[in-house]
Order: sequence, then structure tokens, then C-alpha cells
Amino acid sequence: MADTTLLLTMGAMLLGIGAFAGVLAGLLGVGGGIILVPAFYYAFSTLGYESPQLMQMCLATSLATIIVTSVRSVLAHNKKGAVDWGILKGWAIGIAIGAIAGVTVASALHSTALQAIFGILAIIVGLYMALGKSHWRLGQAMPMGVRGYLISPVIGFLSVLMGIGGGSFGVPTMSLFNVPIHRAVATAAGFGVIIAVPSVIGFLLVDMPEGTTPPLTIGAVNLIAFGLVIAMTLITAPYGAALAHKTDASRLKRIFGAFLVLVALNMLRKALGW
Repeated sequence: MADTTLLLTMGAMLLGIGAFAGVLAGLLGVGGGIILVPAFYYAFSTLGYESPQLMQMCLATSLATIIVTSVRSVLAHNKKGAVDWGILKGWAIGIAIGAIAGVTVASALHSTALQAIFGILAIIVGLYMALGKSHWRLGQAMPMGVRGYLISPVIGFLSVLMGIGGGSFGVPTMSLFNVPIHRAVATAAGFGVIIAVPSVIGFLLVDMPEGTTPPLTIGAVNLIAFGLVIAMTLITAPYGAALAHKTDASRLKRIFGAFLVLVALNMLRKALGW
């Protein structure tokens, strides 16, 4: 049986992580995964579970939480008629294929490689949040057909390698192709479901070395972290959303983008062994 003190410490850390991720998700409209993955990494490392496969567990557990939060989000947005089902249906197969490819690659890589990938991609996302302009455009309509099939797997693939849902890559992509921001956010929640479901199924089948995972871990998904984080994000996300209406959202996104770049640089530092 796992040590009671260890379980209590783990529980307290995960409740704090979930609360913070929920507030940020509601406040900034970003998925919790971009915060959960580095937070899980530092929490599990502190608890003594650092191993060459640790990042796999962080990605997998983050994606498991995204199934719940994305389903809840897309249902809420759909009630308001904000989800663009045409985009979602047109891009679903490509995103799912990319997600499955992402699991295949992630399950074969060690933590240092996954840390480096996360760091580089998070810097890109952070810089876009901090410096991106709402008027930037790559086209006047979302690519469908061959172009859509070429772009959509990239979103699924990169999202799994970061352990995130559809928001961080999906919203900027749709915005760049002239989709209104509220419709892009709503539709990206659907991307999150399509990314997370097949990838979590894949991660549940990953064989993790004995003794390298916390209690109640199936494959690469830790059920304790999943349950506690989901509970806290459901509680705290509405507070973040309420706070968002009282603050300057564009300024907050720039600040968070800068914060994310710092987190990513620290992840890269650890990947390089500095």
C-alpha cells in the first residue's frame, strides 16, 4: 500500500494544480493542458517519480482531463449555437489521424525529447499569445478538401506532443482563416474531444516500467491526478470566467504569453541538463 503521507502530499499538490489550471482556463480561454503538463512534471518529479517516461504520463493524464473539459465546453457552446459543425466534421478525420500519430511518436520518446518538443512548441504558442494581432490573416475561409486534410493532422499531432486540447493551435489557425473568435473558441473545444479520446485510448495501452508511476496509474494515465484536477477545474473555471469580464483580456493574454515562454524556457533548460 502506498505511503499515506505521500498520497496526501500528492493530493494537495494536484488540487492546487487543478485550481490554478481552472482559473486560467476560465480567465484566458486557453485549455488547462498547457499549464497541466509542466505542473504535473514538477509535481511528480518532486514526489520522486522522475524517469525517462515521466513526460508520457504528464501528457497522457493531461489529455484525459481534456476529454471531460472539452465535452463540457462544446456542449455549452453548442447551446448558444457557436460551434461550427461544418469545420468540425471536415477536419475531424485529419485531427484524429494526427492525434494517433502523436501517441505513436510520444510513446517511443524519452522525457528529455518530449520536454524539448514541449518547450519549443510552448514558446511558439506563448509568442503568438503575447505578440499576435487579431487582424492577421492567411485566408478568408477555412481550407477544406486536400488543404484541410494536409493541415488538420498537424493540429492533432502537435497537440498530443504537448498534451493539450484544440485551443492552443486550433483557435489561432481558425482566426488566421477569418473565423470569428467566439466561433473559433467554441469549435476548438470540439477539436479537443477529437484529439483527446483516441490519444488517451492509446496512452492507456502504453507499458510503463514498474516502480516509475504513482499509485492508480493505468498505462500512462494517472487516475488520482485525473480525478482531482477535473474536480478542481470544474469548481474554479467559472471564477476565472467571471474575472475575465472584469479585466483587459488582451493584456492578460500578453502577460500569460510571456509567462508561458518562461515556463517553456525552463523546460528546455531541464531537457538540456542545465
